[in-house]
Amino acid sequence: MHSVNLAYEFDLSVIGPALPTLLDGLWLTLKISTIVIVASAVLGFPLAVARMSKIEVIRWPAQFYIEVFRCTPLLIQLLWVFYALPALLGVDLPGELSIIIALTAHLTAFMSETYRAGMQSVPVEQIEAARMLRLNRVQILRHIIVPQAFRQQIPTILSLNVSMFKDTSLVSALGLADLTFQGNILSSQTYRPMEIFTLVAVIYFAIAFPATLFTSYVERRLLTSGSRGAQPPSAGLLGTLTRLRPGQRPPALANPALKSLLKPEGV
Repeated sequence: MHSVNLAYEFDLSVIGPALPTLLDGLWLTLKISTIVIVASAVLGFPLAVARMSKIEVIRWPAQFYIEVFRCTPLLIQLLWVFYALPALLGVDLPGELSIIIALTAHLTAFMSETYRAGMQSVPVEQIEAARMLRLNRVQILRHIIVPQAFRQQIPTILSLNVSMFKDTSLVSALGLADLTFQGNILSSQTYRPMEIFTLVAVIYFAIAFPATLFTSYVERRLLTSGSRGAQPPSAGLLGTLTRLRPGQRPPALANPALKSLLKPEGV
């Protein structure tokens, strides 16, 4: 058998000097991600309520906003807000602020649809019973719809947040010194793109993968707790790893009756 000789030889000595610079970029990435996620979580709710309004002058603008940001590429949105919005408004927006605005506007559209799907999944019978008890619309929304909708949509919300953390890598195209931008600069300075970008990928993975496992775990706990007659989760290390494995579902969900109970209504 012939041995395979790789033309490229890894030089791991560049990792140590590059790590502090990459961690500075990671701090900026986490900062932007946190601001965007919190702002979108707050702004998405009134947008979802407007999207479900029976008043057309409120519903149609909200739907138009959502469809624009859902049906156009995120990079184009970043470029438009970064370059076109300051010229349109006649103001000088800082680069970081422009990027936060663009990412927040993007994620808010998806969060609002997630909220809407959760609110429309609440059984109509519960809303009618609340009306019979003479609860007004605000009380129904606060005490009945929102708690159930938020609980059901927690896995989707967490998944959107993880995706946003990864999508922040696009801001490197605008010159913001995030993790990806710092990696690109270091690869040019050291002439070691393989080592640098592998390290960048490892850093992204080290944050996104545990968050993904946690999302899957929360989803399975919610599905299991909402299933009548569901088998209790197995104990021990093997059971824990099984529950954390992405894509795994509780055995009780194989029951068609349980699936029909868990299927959102009105989505």
